[in-house]
Amino acid sequence: MKIVIIQHSGFLNGTGGTEKICCFLSNILSKNNFEVEIATNQESGGNPMFQLDEKVKITNIFDKNVPQKKLLELYNYRGKNPFLWIYYKIQKKYYKVYNKNFLKKMNGIDEFNKFNLHQRSQAWKDYIVKSNPNLIITMTINSLLEITFENEYNIPIINSVNGRPDYDYSDILWYRSKIDIELLRDSYKNLSAIQVLFDSYKNYLPNTFKGKSYTIPNPVFQIDDSEIVNHYKEKERFKILNVASLVTSCKQQDVAIRVFSKIVDKYPTWDLHFWGIGDDLEALQNQVKQLKLEDRVFFNGFTKKPIDKMKESDVFIFPSKYEGFPLALTEAMSVGLPSIGFQTCSGVNELIENNVNGFLVNNERELQESLENLIVSKDLRKQIGANAHQMIKKFNENNVSGKWIDVINQILTS
Repeated sequence: MKIVIIQHSGFLNGTGGTEKICCFLSNILSKNNFEVEIATNQESGGNPMFQLDEKVKITNIFDKNVPQKKLLELYNYRGKNPFLWIYYKIQKKYYKVYNKNFLKKMNGIDEFNKFNLHQRSQAWKDYIVKSNPNLIITMTINSLLEITFENEYNIPIINSVNGRPDYDYSDILWYRSKIDIELLRDSYKNLSAIQVLFDSYKNYLPNTFKGKSYTIPNPVFQIDDSEIVNHYKEKERFKILNVASLVTSCKQQDVAIRVFSKIVDKYPTWDLHFWGIGDDLEALQNQVKQLKLEDRVFFNGFTKKPIDKMKESDVFIFPSKYEGFPLALTEAMSVGLPSIGFQTCSGVNELIENNVNGFLVNNERELQESLENLIVSKDLRKQIGANAHQMIKKFNENNVSGKWIDVINQILTS
């Protein structure tokens, strides 16, 4: 039996949760004697950033001959050369006029996007017909749309949802045009089944979805009871940790920095550490510089061993605005770190039970209070961390793998 897993973009060189789960799913299917192929469509080359079974095949269908209309990219010059500033200012104005006229010829941005989508979907059709899989798993709804736009298949398709479902087809988090929303919602009609992370997430599926829904959480790396963080260990410095992409519109590291700045003088042996990369690194570094916290707040880059960094830490701060099934949070809980997140954050409020295995707060004032409570009490850190470690055991890899195999066998035999 051949299964094609499609993540249409971002898989190569990607370090996020979707890429991690894509590799996990590929590995368990390969170990269960399925022929597995991961397919993407990325102009740039690269490699998967997470470990893959050697039998898993990776195919990049990108073809430079597939027509794609492009707008001129606007560039903001940030240097100090006045002549270059004038040059790029004039260039930007010209590009804006060009893009406006070009989109007018294309009958607007929606038709422009649909033209490009049509070309890519035909390339996907050619690949899928040639590949002839028994089952397709898409890793995002956008990947589902890429392969099904103006196409039909007699192949069952399962979509894996790595967030709250309505984030994928609505404009709750960011702007989507009415046509974009309509196309995304219509793509659900092509699904035989969908996997969601929590039972409550089924309530957020669109009414266009008519298939079967299954709850399968993400797997969490399990830490032995003897290896969790020892909160009574004597040390000279303590670490408040955040592991996430540096994207403040979602992960809100700026909130963590702002809260920490209010208590930094009270707790001179505590530091704030960030692990992750992202577009907002410079902005966050500037925030730290303005607050004069360069010797107390550290940006450490990407790590392939987040568990090791968590074992060296004392508190996990996770002020995200929204999440699906936050892997970094679950890993922190697994190692016995007490964690703090926002009550309004999806995913976080499914995993943290307030005052039991972590703290759910409603604003920055409560975030500061919870953080200080943990800083001053080793007993509280130990108790909350131990509870978190126990709760996470239900997300072990064997349980999650078994659920996926059961679902796939049901779909293939139905």
